[in-house]
Amino acid sequence: MRDVSAKVSSLRTAKARAVLVVHPDTILAMREGRVPKGDPLPVARIAAIQAVKNTPQLIAYCHTVPIDFVGVEFEVSDNEIAVEVSVKSIYKTGVEMEAMAGAMVAVLNLYDILKMIDDTMEVRTVTLVEKTGGKSNFDSKPGWNFGVIVVSDGVSAGARIDESGEVLRRRLTELGGQNLEFAVVPDDPETIREICERWCSPEMQLVVLTGGTGLGPRDSTPEALAGLFTKTLTGVVDQIHSYGNSRLPFAMLSRVQAGLVGETVVIALPGSVGAVNDAVDALFPYLTHAFDIVRGGGHP
Repeated sequence: MRDVSAKVSSLRTAKARAVLVVHPDTILAMREGRVPKGDPLPVARIAAIQAVKNTPQLIAYCHTVPIDFVGVEFEVSDNEIAVEVSVKSIYKTGVEMEAMAGAMVAVLNLYDILKMIDDTMEVRTVTLVEKTGGKSNFDSKPGWNFGVIVVSDGVSAGARIDESGEVLRRRLTELGGQNLEFAVVPDDPETIREICERWCSPEMQLVVLTGGTGLGPRDSTPEALAGLFTKTLTGVVDQIHSYGNSRLPFAMLSRVQAGLVGETVVIALPGSVGAVNDAVDALFPYLTHAFDIVRGGGHP
């Protein structure tokens, strides 16, 4: 079973369609109310909804997903009954299997009810019509530049090995960024502010600082950035805190910062590998949209 714990919940939708081919006399019997077991459509609708809600019991690797909506529509022609099932969920993984299970079970119930009057029936197709949601709908835009500042007295003095900065470089590069600058500085507000101001330019889309956001006596990254932002990005901070707090209660103690310095997005993160990985998972690829917006681009 795939680990989806690092994913961000988002609106997921899926629509599936299944078709049952029947004899024209069967359609006529349905329309005239002559089916011995009664009208099959309401039964198939309820069966589809139940199948959607119980898909993890039918498909071995499916996660248990909170279902927010199930819609079931029928199209009845001269010799076909088409079932279209729509599913919505706000969760970490998609609902295409739920939609397909609902459509399939609906036509199986139609088959069961109609088989006593029609032995020519055939389940012709089960198709995923569409799906939306998740990171696949938000491609990471390649070709942006970033810089990483490691804020640590110990690392700058050579007493400790940097880990979070290297993780940032690797993760952001994998997402399509190009690392233009990398620096290690002590927990000194003037040094932090000076290098951050110097790096922020039209050519630099993102600067990420790691370290100095805690409650220790030398943690001063937020103070160094005070007054530097031309615009604050409170939503980015909220996203990082929300994601982190749901995984580690101590995340609430971090004084994460985010804002714009000119056209450059600046984010200050804690100095741990876990916090850096959480922030990248929480923000990307969605954050890359900001790189276009701050330079006058529009929404897709």
